[in-house]
Amino acid sequence: MKSPILNQINTVFVHVSNLKDSVRWYSELLGQEYDVDQVEDPVYNLTINHFTGLTLDAGRDGVMKEAGRSKHPLFNFHTENIEEAYSYVEQLNYEIVSDITRFDDFSFFVIQDPDGNRIMICTG
Repeated sequence: MKSPILNQINTVFVHVSNLKDSVRWYSELLGQEYDVDQVEDPVYNLTINHFTGLTLDAGRDGVMKEAGRSKHPLFNFHTENIEEAYSYVEQLNYEIVSDITRFDDFSFFVIQDPDGNRIMICTG
């Protein structure tokens, strides 16, 4: 039977407790312009290349989300230069959870956003 569900991911939701702080954190990580005065609850959609989007979700008006800390990365951002990416994250003073792990054709490290959501930065 043919599935009516497409083989594509439209949006990844990251649950956050403070939307403005999270917009700043993710926008600076990705080198994107942002205007914190234009950020309005409950969600903010980051500009992401390709089809899949990234939505920061603070929840309905008057309801503060209690974002849980993740033990493992929820998703990854790609980099062509793992050392440069690592140095950039260090300069932002973001929490780095793991040093660079290297394989023959793949390298990665893990960072953590202000709500404890872990994100992998990787090549390959």
